[in-house]
Amino acid sequence: MSEPSPKPYLTVRGSGSHEIEIKKSRFICHLARVADEDEAQAFIAAVRKQYWDARHNCTAFVVGDDQRRERSNDDGEPSGTAGVPMLEVLRRRGLTDTVAVVTRYFGGIKLGAGGLVRAYGGAVSEAVDAVGLLERRPVALFTVSADHTKAGRLENDLRTAGYEVRDLAYEAAGVRIEVGVPEAGVTDFHAWLAEATGGSSGAVAAGWSYRELPIE
Repeated sequence: MSEPSPKPYLTVRGSGSHEIEIKKSRFICHLARVADEDEAQAFIAAVRKQYWDARHNCTAFVVGDDQRRERSNDDGEPSGTAGVPMLEVLRRRGLTDTVAVVTRYFGGIKLGAGGLVRAYGGAVSEAVDAVGLLERRPVALFTVSADHTKAGRLENDLRTAGYEVRDLAYEAAGVRIEVGVPEAGVTDFHAWLAEATGGSSGAVAAGWSYRELPIE
């Protein structure tokens, strides 16, 4: 394919929260998957609105290919003691398209700079473990055309061979079948298709998508 393939990456399985308590202070970490910075900021705003009465709502997020955009905010905690350690957890775990907000309800006992770093980082780390991770692996998309009399059998053969049939479009001239193929199997797919259809159907590249695989 002429278009460069995207890279696989790790992210959280979905939205969730996890709470820890340290010296009577409550640290509630809220996690979510996001597609871009706008979604990350919207999630942060929603958490801050819900937990408006908390002393702090500290934040960190990483979005984009190759973890290219990242931000953190201490929200009133001493500089570098909240957002940065939260962000470092996301970096260390290799995550992207992920946002974390840690809500702190102060318990009356000061933790010191080192204690805050451990608390905020630990809250995110435990939340990531609780919510779980998945790997998003690139899948090459192809459009295969077939006439109406052969489309049903071709669709069945594709599924039987283990290929992912993502969409069927019935048109006057024939049927267009969208197929997802793991990147490593593209060459074999073209060979299989030529043999299965006697060369009567070709595959046109149609971009990329992802397959999500939970990390146990």
